[in-house]
This record gives sequence, structure tokens and C-alpha cells, in this order.
Amino acid sequence: MKYIIKVLKIILTITILVTIGIVLLFGHRNIPLNELKAKYTNAASSFISVNGMDVHFRDEGNKNDSIPIVLIHGTASSLHTFDTWTNNLKKTNRVIRMDLPAFGLTGPFPDGNYSIHHYTSFLKDFLMGLNIKECILVGNSLGGQIAWNFTLEQPEMVEKLILIDAAGYTKVSKSVPIAFKLGQTPMLNKLLTYITPRFMVRASVENVYFDKSKVTDSLVDRYFELTLRKGNRQAFLDRLNITAAKTYTNIKNIKQPTLILWGAKDFLIPMENAYKFQEDLPNSTLIILENIGHTPMEESPIESLKSLVIFLGSTQVKE
Repeated sequence: MKYIIKVLKIILTITILVTIGIVLLFGHRNIPLNELKAKYTNAASSFISVNGMDVHFRDEGNKNDSIPIVLIHGTASSLHTFDTWTNNLKKTNRVIRMDLPAFGLTGPFPDGNYSIHHYTSFLKDFLMGLNIKECILVGNSLGGQIAWNFTLEQPEMVEKLILIDAAGYTKVSKSVPIAFKLGQTPMLNKLLTYITPRFMVRASVENVYFDKSKVTDSLVDRYFELTLRKGNRQAFLDRLNITAAKTYTNIKNIKQPTLILWGAKDFLIPMENAYKFQEDLPNSTLIILENIGHTPMEESPIESLKSLVIFLGSTQVKE
């Protein structure tokens, strides 16, 4: 009995020492918001109060454009994922993008509710705050799921819909970022609110890219540092563990012209789901982008933008 107690004490001591070592090596405090703003805002950045949040957004391009393009990013990302698209589109269009609640500089929902309906309500309030009555709505991944649900709820506010590797259907992922796996693992996920190794962030970004060479240090820094905005780590967990509503049964009711853009090498939301959207959307066009992963507008922005420009009826795309 004494021997067993001694062994248990040794195991406990080693466990405590290992835990302390992990915290010392990989534990990160939140980065103050003013420091993040200094690095991740620019002259186009503004903040608008929506439901108790200061929402970071950028409104660029042709202010006389009555039907702006609204860009919505995915989980753990930010409005910066659309930088190249915006730089091209703003030459002829009005382009609006925001950091969704839980991500980027906006920070968490005050009530901690990360249901899709809560996001669509937020989007309506955000657009109304900017006096936008109708738009062309674009969304990637989670942003795509928000976009098509918003279109169902507010059809009069959406002229056209663009879905980029959009979430919403039941999926069988071929590969999942490590941060997502840990975030959905009980007990272990709580550690992510304190321990956020940069290498894990890099591995997670590389997981959704097909061409890993395009995952630069500056790109990883952006994902990593914005994750350390106060409240974002807990919000990331809360969003990952939300119970999904099966609203995809209503997708067939969307009548707007819809472009479905999909990376052929998306292993998080595989191409099978692209065909589900195509089958259910009566007025849709599907474009498969070869050798591109889950975030085409970031991994291969010029190639992916060409399809959007054709869909919108424009002609000019430049590096």
C-alpha cells in the first residue's frame, strides 16, 4: 500500500511539473486591445457599436454603389482574409467587411450566444447601422453559413449570394485543424484559454491550405495574435461547441442567383458538400478551384476572384 501511495505521489509530482512547464513555455496572456488595433487597423478601419460591441469593420470603394458587396470571414479568422479581394473590388464597387463577434478585434458576444441565428441577427443590425438595405452577400466557411441563413431570413436584403466552402450541411471531414480538435475535446479544451502555442496555430492554418508554402510567418502572426484578443479564446470554444441547427433543409427556398466557390483540396468541408449546395439551390453556379484548400480567397485570391468577377459581370482583376 505504501509503495502504491509513493508511486501515485511521484506521478502526481511529474504531472504538476509537466503542467507548469507547458504553461511557462506555451501560456500566453491576452494582448491589450490598443496594441492589436495599432497593428491590425488601417486608415479604412472604423468601429461601430452593435448590441454592446465595438465592431471592427472597413467600408471601402465606391460610396455611390447602392448595393455593396459584404464579405464575411470564417471561424478563427478576421476581415483581413479578404484583403486582396477588397483591393481589387473596391476599384468599382463598395466593399464592406467586418470582424465577426468572437474573432478579430471585435471580441466576444456579451451574452456568449454563438448560434447561427444570433449571428444573422447581428448581421442585420450591423447592416442597418450602416443604412444598407440590400447587398451582395459573400461568406466563407462559418461566414457562408451565416450568409445563406441570413438570405433565408432576410431575402429582400440580398441581391446575390456567394458561398465559399460554406458550412451548414452535415460533413465528414477528411482532416481537421488541431485547434478545432482540441477545442471540441472536454477538459483539454479549457487549456486553450490559457495555453495557445504558436506552432499549433501554424499547424491549424496549414491544415486548411493545400499549398503549405503560402502559409507565411506574417500570416501565422495575424491568426495567432488576434486569437489573443481578450475573450476570443473562450469565444472560439463556445462557438465550436454550439449545437448546430439543421436549417440546411430550407436551402432549397433560396431564389437569389448564387455562386458556389469551392477548393477541390478542402479537407475540412469536402467537395461533396459543394454538390449538395448545387443540388439544393435552384439558381446556382458551381465553380471548383483545383489545388486550393478551404480558404480560396486567401490562399489563391487572384484565381478565386476571377470567378466572382465573372459572376458579378465585371472585367478587371489585377495582382
